Amino acid sequence: MSSHTQINQTMTTMEWGLLIFLSVLWGGSFFFNGVAVKELPTFTVVVCRVAFGAMILYLILRLMGQNMPTSPRVWGAFFVMGFMNNVVPFSLIVWGQLHIGSGVASILNATTPVFAVIIAHWLTHDEKMTRGRLLGVIIGFIGVAVMIGDDIFQSLGNNVIAQFACLGAGIAYAVAGVFGRRFSAMGITPMATATGQVTAASILLVPVMLVVDMPWTLDVPSIPAIASLLGLAVLSTAIAYTIYFRILATAGATNLLLVTLLVPVSAIILGVFILDEVLLQKHLTGMLIISFALSIIDGRLWHYLARRVGFVIKSAGK
Repeated sequence: MSSHTQINQTMTTMEWGLLIFLSVLWGGSFFFNGVAVKELPTFTVVVCRVAFGAMILYLILRLMGQNMPTSPRVWGAFFVMGFMNNVVPFSLIVWGQLHIGSGVASILNATTPVFAVIIAHWLTHDEKMTRGRLLGVIIGFIGVAVMIGDDIFQSLGNNVIAQFACLGAGIAYAVAGVFGRRFSAMGITPMATATGQVTAASILLVPVMLVVDMPWTLDVPSIPAIASLLGLAVLSTAIAYTIYFRILATAGATNLLLVTLLVPVSAIILGVFILDEVLLQKHLTGMLIISFALSIIDGRLWHYLARRVGFVIKSAGK
């Protein structure tokens, strides 16, 4: 999965701005899912998200004067990316949100960079694990354990399984983030990559939806549910994945997937104030531990503090 495209170890101001904007778009996806799953089954929600997103992206692509690649090799990569970055995580998260709140789901999803550090170390040549990143991984898993709490030692009910489903989504995202680096090396634009990915995911998911959900038997969804599906397609998919592949091309998977640290903030705010969800203390504690872990993985804050301490010591010795 390694790519020969060199990436920036430290993100630029523009990349950080895009990362924050992406976190808002993806934080909203947990809110939209929370509304939609109250009326629609899992695969119907996911198919509406990727299929409508694909149509929007294709329209934008044509307006920009770009064409989709026709190479079987490229489309094979699109199908792998669509499966790992859309089919698996979207399905697991949407199903998980049938049993746990959007805030909890987003916090569990914040473990993605922890998995990304491990996967990128083995599968890339320029995102190797350092001692700081290894320490961050260990602390990150402690945060996960705190979030799940003693539920893991009780009977594996739906809530615990749902939490592990969201963790599984994080692993899928991490693998996809490393795999997706190849599109820049192949000369595929972020817009074309985003379009190809969600198109492939739609092709994979539509037959599953027809067999499992039988959408023609469902009641017509309410206006809030329809609005949520549109939000998922336009904001959390079409716009979000264009930004995703733009950052991935220059900043790499490990930097990009730090976005999931920022996602819970908007997801929690929307879930608590609009969906009346309740967050337990262990979830907040776990999120803080994971935030600390990711700050170590990122390294910027600690390097800055080390420089400041060194400056103070040097000044005191004069």
